[in-house]
Formats: sequence, structure tokens, C-alpha cells
Amino acid sequence: MTTAVAKNQDFTGRTVIVTGAGAGIGRATALQFAAQGARVIATDWLKERLDALVAECGDSAIVAVAGDISKQATTDAVIAAAGERIDVLANVAGIMDGFEPLGEVVDAVWDKVMAVNVTGVMLMTRAVLPAMLKAGKGAIVNVTSEAGLRGSMAGAAYTASKHAVNGLTLNGAFFYGKKGIRVNAVAPGGVATSIEVKPNTPYYAELLSPLTQAMAPVMAQPQQLAECVVWLASDAASNVNGVILPSDGGLSAI
Repeated sequence: MTTAVAKNQDFTGRTVIVTGAGAGIGRATALQFAAQGARVIATDWLKERLDALVAECGDSAIVAVAGDISKQATTDAVIAAAGERIDVLANVAGIMDGFEPLGEVVDAVWDKVMAVNVTGVMLMTRAVLPAMLKAGKGAIVNVTSEAGLRGSMAGAAYTASKHAVNGLTLNGAFFYGKKGIRVNAVAPGGVATSIEVKPNTPYYAELLSPLTQAMAPVMAQPQQLAECVVWLASDAASNVNGVILPSDGGLSAI
């Protein structure tokens, strides 16, 4: 039994793309895939983060591509580094808003959050599909959020962006499932990452802070989320498609 499980989660010889790989969940995910034999194309907007990742893991397993994933040029560079075979895409990169409700959203925050959290996911997914369709198989795992399952966990921009990621996940699963491509998502609650949270509204203290403190379970570690991402991408989850999987310590049960 142990041997079968290990084989089902073996990525030897496979090429995996991980966005947001310089820190937090993305970094843990890149390391987890590499530890299980994958060749990982790791992208992040900060080159120094990627340099540290390569130094830790070794350039034989990690290929670093620095850039803004909301830009087509970065997508093109990642695909070029991956080559003709792309087995897995893990869309992990994301940024937070300032918890502003809809009436306080400013254009700059809205545009930036939607660009990274939604456009980046769309660009990378669109780019890997030709290789996956040619191979007749592939796995795409998006990192969404508990904010994508409710309206009370973040500001309007971040909440809308993660609802959009869920929509892209379900739409991709529907259109490409019969082509051998599975599209799923992991929805974390609170995770100890480097994403900076700066509440920028009086509503945070009034509504969100008391609510999140009352509801929030123990803060998760990035490795816990990475294991969910890797499992969804593995052959062990071959019958799982179109799932938004909460990995939140029970927050979604409240």
C-alpha cells in the first residue's frame, strides 16, 4: 500500500510550473514538487527570492524565471523555460487588498489585485493548455481563498478576485476535463506567509477583525497548503476535477 501511494505522487520526469514560488505557499509548493522528482519552473516577481530558492534546492531541479505574472512577457518566458512538456501548473501567486469595502475601493488597488490574482491565473492557464491538450493530460491547481467562498474575509477587490479564480477553476474543469486535463483549487484560511496585510478602512476594526478572531482556527503553515496542491496535481487525485478544496483547519465548517 505504501509503495502504491508513493508511486501515485511521484513526479519524476515531469515538468511543473509554480507561480509565486519565491515565498510562502508558492515556495513550499515548489520545494515539495522538486522533492518528489519534478523539474520545477519557478516564477516570482522578486529575483532574489528565486535565487535563494535555487540555492537551497539546486538548479538541476529548479529553473527560475523572474517577472510579473500579470504580463504576457513573463508568461512567454515561463513557457519557453518549460519547453514542450508541461505536466502541472500551480497558480499560487496572489496579493492582498487593504480590506476596503466596495464603497472605498480605489482604482489602483482594484487593478493591481485583479491583475495578479485573476489575469495572472488566466494568462498562465491559457499558455499551458496547448502542451497539455497535445499530451492529452495535465493538472492545473489554483490557490484561491476562504474569501472566495464568502464575503466576510477580505476587502471587495480580493474577495472578487478569489471568486473569479473559483469561476476559472470550474469553467476550466468543465471545458477540458474530457480532454484529460483536471482543474482544481485549494482554498486556504489563515496562512503564515509573507503577504502583507494592511487594513485600510475603519470597517476592519468594526466588522472584520472581531469576526476573523472569533472564527479563525490555528494559523496554517505553507507546507500544509503545499501538500494539498501537490496531492491535487498527482495521480492519486486522478478522479478529482472541478473541486474547490478548503484547507482551512475547519474554518469553512463554521
